[in-house]
Amino acid sequence: MKFFLRTALVSAVFASSFAFADAQPGQTYISPMGTYIDDDVDRGVDDEFAGGQLGFGFVLSDLWNLEAFVQGASLSGTVGQDQFGAGVDLQRIINRDGRFSPYWFVGAGILEIDRDNARSEDGGMYSLGAGFLADIFGDSGVALRSEFRYRTDNIIDRRSRDKLVSVGLQFPFGEKSAEYADSDGDGVSDALDRCPGTPMGVVVDATGCEPDGDKDGVADSRDKCPMTRAGATVDSNGCERDSDGDGVKDGLDLCPNTPAGARVNAQGCEMDSDGDKVVDRLDKCPNTRAGAQVDVSGCEIKEEIKLPGVNFESNSARLLPGAERVLNDAAETLRRNPSITVEVAGHTDSDGAADYNESLSDRRARAVRDYLAGRGVSMNRMTARGYGEADPIASNANAQGKAMNRRVVLRVTAR
Repeated sequence: MKFFLRTALVSAVFASSFAFADAQPGQTYISPMGTYIDDDVDRGVDDEFAGGQLGFGFVLSDLWNLEAFVQGASLSGTVGQDQFGAGVDLQRIINRDGRFSPYWFVGAGILEIDRDNARSEDGGMYSLGAGFLADIFGDSGVALRSEFRYRTDNIIDRRSRDKLVSVGLQFPFGEKSAEYADSDGDGVSDALDRCPGTPMGVVVDATGCEPDGDKDGVADSRDKCPMTRAGATVDSNGCERDSDGDGVKDGLDLCPNTPAGARVNAQGCEMDSDGDKVVDRLDKCPNTRAGAQVDVSGCEIKEEIKLPGVNFESNSARLLPGAERVLNDAAETLRRNPSITVEVAGHTDSDGAADYNESLSDRRARAVRDYLAGRGVSMNRMTARGYGEADPIASNANAQGKAMNRRVVLRVTAR
């Protein structure tokens, strides 16, 4: 028995040279301690710091350890004696993840007493005690350990009762089991970790993920807007997006594609101060009276909608480049004012025969009408008529006047 116990003690010391790592469920650890022994008076030995204990533990869970241990002491007194023991403790750990972790334990084993000039005796021993682990060495995983053990045995006729106070260190070592492996070191095993790449040192919840108080998908540690409203779309800083840069967050922006620099209201839409449905940025008549019908420039529609820049090839109803922009604006004006009906009126100068000019102006009026219809204006809202040279607005005696007379206009026939 003595040989076995001494061999175990030497082996344990050798094992203490293994590489150490953080103690986690599924791992093992080793714990060498020095011991002060207050022996039962019947043993006839002095109380002294004359022994040691070496434990080999397995972390069962966050709450429990199973630890095998060996003890040894060489005591002097009336009758000198050596003590050797081996046993198993079941430890209940409190606050394992804290800097200070108390624990209590119960245990059982075998104790051998070797007295001077007497034969060795051995028998069962039983333990009850409490201790603590203190993390005072940073992230090394090494902890300061101290415990009190009340030990009783049945080696002699009556039970002896010893009190042992031990102080030492505890070193985790070896690989974690697959079930309890924690690759990112956040304290949550890989099997339960929903965020396996958590940066070192960040606080995580029970799922291994960084807390996200406002549930916007950005962890609190990186969230510059920690109180984002529910459902909002956020950027990488956890702040609501403002895609068009108008100062109104996307979640509240009713006009999400506002041009850069435009003045907007609380809904993110461009300002329309006179309420004519033409935004201030485009409104050339910013003080239109309430209820007035306006064109795309925000100006009130009078009796005619002029079409400056609508020109045709010579002696033809084919539109020249540049006419499309003017006609597109005219079509938009009519679409915005669906109650308006118009006559598309074509006019020429006095050059050429009157009959020919009337026919040419009619074809040009119909060409404009057809273009507007192709841009979404109902044909039922438009008529087309050519007036030829009959209704000049300037003198046909000079080139400038003739250019003014060659025109197509939209005359309002109903509102």
